[in-house]
Amino acid sequence: MSERVVAVPPPSALSRLMPGAVLLRLFALFAVLVILLGALLGGKLFNGAAVRSMAFQLPELGVLALAMMIPLLSGGLDLSIIATANLSALGAATIFTHFGVGAHGMAAIPWDVLAILVGFAIAGVIGTLNGVVIAYLGVSPILATLGSMTLVKGIAIGLTHGGIISGFPAFMVFIGNGSVFDVPVVLIVFVLIAIPVSILLTRTPFGTIVAMLGSNEKAVRYSGIDTRRVLIKVYILSALLSSVAGMLMMARFNSANASYGESYLLITILAAVLGGVDPAGGFGRVSGLVLALVILQLVSTAANLLNISQFLGLALWGVILLGVAGVSRVWETVSILLRSAPKDSS
Repeated sequence: MSERVVAVPPPSALSRLMPGAVLLRLFALFAVLVILLGALLGGKLFNGAAVRSMAFQLPELGVLALAMMIPLLSGGLDLSIIATANLSALGAATIFTHFGVGAHGMAAIPWDVLAILVGFAIAGVIGTLNGVVIAYLGVSPILATLGSMTLVKGIAIGLTHGGIISGFPAFMVFIGNGSVFDVPVVLIVFVLIAIPVSILLTRTPFGTIVAMLGSNEKAVRYSGIDTRRVLIKVYILSALLSSVAGMLMMARFNSANASYGESYLLITILAAVLGGVDPAGGFGRVSGLVLALVILQLVSTAANLLNISQFLGLALWGVILLGVAGVSRVWETVSILLRSAPKDSS
């Protein structure tokens, strides 16, 4: 008996542009928050100064969240992103303050370039270490990156004795605090990073393999793909993004320290999961992550304007995550029940 093969048409370009269920839920949540907070705060929240303040605060957390998202997609985790960001920034800051500030004009450019390269090199070493330990030694990502986080933070504190390094070239201060046509430069940098990362994860073979790795690592390995090399690339990429975030923090605060941004670590996971990244790996979009960051930033700013304690603001973020996760689960259950219900033959 011959089997009939039914060809499944590929998704159209229009269908690929349509937002998925996660994005629709986030858009709905965003709309509800805008209406609710707009009624409570009105012009205090939605004015130029408040929006501009949010635009300055979001990018450094956004880049760190991207750094967390990529290992999550692969089924892993990177707890060392904050420590990597700070040590990279301290490495760059050392070159800036010892050599770059004293030079002027064209003579300063080589030192400025060297400082940034040193920051990326430090991150590259940490990312490679994480990748090798996870891919070749088989250590779980949470243990491997917890160890590297402790190691890197210890080195950073040991070298600086917990102090700060400050006094950077004018262009770094401009990146952290300047604007172009009233758009913060840090926000422009975030957009310039988020778009390529999104393309990398959704439009390239590397992104496809990373997602497949998070779904079924054994299947990927048996298909002939060198999963260990892919994992090393994942953690190097995560570390390099962490380095960018560290330099953005350095530019915004005009200083570098071993302890900056420590509260961001769990928030990056929260933002990624809220944005639809599967904590078990395999699925997630940068667009969802960005929208989740906007929602979290909106709630945080509203909490400040309402004089709500910072800790209660964090509690609100947790409530949002639990609410979205709960609604998603209920929606999936209802959808399954509706599909499995017997259809009326009449």
